[in-house]
Amino acid sequence: MFLYVATGGTALILALGGLLWSQQRVLIYHPNPERVAPAATGLDSVEEVVLTTPDGVRLVSWYGEARPGQPTILYFHGNASNLAARAGRVGEYLDKGRGMLMLSWRGYSGSGGRPTEANNFADARLAYEWLRTRGVAASDIVLYGESLGTGVAVNLAGAVPVGGVILDAPYTSIADVGQRIYPYLPVQMFIRDRYDSLSRIRGIAAPLLIVHGEKDELIPIEMGRELFAAAPEPKTFAAIEGAGHADHYLYGSYDAIHAWLDQGWPAKRAAARVP
Repeated sequence: MFLYVATGGTALILALGGLLWSQQRVLIYHPNPERVAPAATGLDSVEEVVLTTPDGVRLVSWYGEARPGQPTILYFHGNASNLAARAGRVGEYLDKGRGMLMLSWRGYSGSGGRPTEANNFADARLAYEWLRTRGVAASDIVLYGESLGTGVAVNLAGAVPVGGVILDAPYTSIADVGQRIYPYLPVQMFIRDRYDSLSRIRGIAAPLLIVHGEKDELIPIEMGRELFAAAPEPKTFAAIEGAGHADHYLYGSYDAIHAWLDQGWPAKRAAARVP
């Protein structure tokens, strides 16, 4: 009887693992493919930019130029919805004179292809290089990762020189998040797109700001604190009281981010890594 139960349990684990292996990207990525012009959301000063990847995929992005003396935010969004859903965030930073290039992942906002960790890393590097060809200095680029995008920001910040990094609701790894959400599944064993930020964050050589809602139930603030502890100086942690995962702007996070951008972002005052 013991052998029967043990064999059945092993078979069930392997079956669940196979299901997770085949369907995991459906669980990780929730794209809204609707393509919306920036002007349709009230962002008249923002232009749609289409970047073409080396493998021929067209990526829809939004770009607003920075005022003189202001940084340009290279924004990597989360795992759901589209660019239009983040129009308010774009306007918030442009109103302060910051520039922004918000990249949409493959399959989102009219972009072609399908998102994967490798694709997102490569596409983020492409967006960075596009800004550099537009004459934006590396020290004037601030990487902003939102939720899923924090793993992309951490990876890129370890490979190219930038003026600063903002991580909005970051995780230690997607595998850790998945194991927390699905404790009955062998997530750590079978997940492919791991986005292992904890192992990479030591490679950041630019000023870092981590923003995390204290009541975040999707990615607990403890993960943000663990990343913060592992990150090198200079670094700042902003715990947003009362905020959850995607609503901290209602609880004052914009003020914290703007204060940091005004006082702490320039890599002109810190050594930026040259790849």
